[in-house]
Amino acid sequence: MADIFEVAKRAGVSTATVSRVLSNKTVVAPATREKVLAAVERLGYVPNAAGKNLRTRRTRKLLVTVPDISRPMFSLILQGIEESANREGYAVLLGDTHYDQGREEQYAAILQQKEADGLIFLGRKLSDRVAAIVKARRDTAAPVVNVLGFRPQLGIPSVQIDNAAAGGEAMEHLYMLGHRTFGVVTGPALSFVSAERLAGAVSWAKKRRLERKVTVVNGDFSVESGALAGEQLLRRANPPTAVFCLNDEMALGVLHAARRHNLSVPGKVSVVGVDDIRYARFFDPPLTTIAQPMRDMGKHAVRLLLDILNGGHRPPPLLRLPHALNKSKTK
Repeated sequence: MADIFEVAKRAGVSTATVSRVLSNKTVVAPATREKVLAAVERLGYVPNAAGKNLRTRRTRKLLVTVPDISRPMFSLILQGIEESANREGYAVLLGDTHYDQGREEQYAAILQQKEADGLIFLGRKLSDRVAAIVKARRDTAAPVVNVLGFRPQLGIPSVQIDNAAAGGEAMEHLYMLGHRTFGVVTGPALSFVSAERLAGAVSWAKKRRLERKVTVVNGDFSVESGALAGEQLLRRANPPTAVFCLNDEMALGVLHAARRHNLSVPGKVSVVGVDDIRYARFFDPPLTTIAQPMRDMGKHAVRLLLDILNGGHRPPPLLRLPHALNKSKTK
């Protein structure tokens, strides 16, 4: 296999010039560039990626951690991350933490030991090791980005929608359908996303002077918790006629509970979710949901991370992407 010295000899230039051409430096004259590229093609020369990475101290790998890879919405975000990272010449290392602190610290060690250039973490949890890395980078931004919702701290940028606004819009939609009693099914207590969506729903209710007509039941974003919450709401003496679930999976659970109570949807009770997961339209009936641009979230997270890696500057702490209410055609 040809090496850089053979390419330089055939092109009649120095090895440094060959290196500048292959790294797309603009200081090389067009005629010289053409000679080098012709020699590369003729000899079938392939640059040594390992050597380049060693010189630049880059692994060309991005670490991505998710708290639960089985959740449908995470897969769409990961597709956006993978697509954007691959286009930029980066491989993706994926870690499923299972909400386990020990696993979180193990994956954080990959970043700490510089086996990956940067970290994108999905969800609310920042490991102690990553927090230490961020705190140590006082003058420049640490190569860490969040997707979906992270309480602003330590200067870590986050890509998400306006969750409070989304909560208010869901409630307004149900109100405009004629409903005046509401149930809200929340996510985990520590979830920033859940807190913001609930705050938006409660704020809307106060403006409409309907706060006493809203019953809040806790869930954990799983289908099972949605079914349990639906049972709690629908077996009340005066059950709500509308339920806002803070994600689509819990909405599916509420739909299951409604069927168990022989309540037609949307005839007797209306349900709204958040996420617009790929099978929301195939629910029976199709689900009205707040759509998040999940693939775009992943793509923007990669761009933010590469901006940090390439320039070391601090990106904005919060990048909000637009959301949309996708209404069920049964309404």
